[in-house]
Amino acid sequence: MKKNQKGQALVEYLLIIAVISVVVISIVKLFGGYLQDSMTKSSCALVDKVYVEGAKPGEGMCVDK
Repeated sequence: MKKNQKGQALVEYLLIIAVISVVVISIVKLFGGYLQDSMTKSSCALVDKVYVEGAKPGEGMCVDK
């Protein structure tokens, strides 16, 4: 009896995508504050303001000079 292999391949691809999604979400959650701070630092430099570091990662802000 010949089984349908297409359905099995689809399930395998969905499992791979699910695992990759969980890994990416975990990395963003872990390093999200640091990424936000680096973007804020870049933005401060572009608008000629001073970056002030926050108490926690992700809480930094731009202030006038």
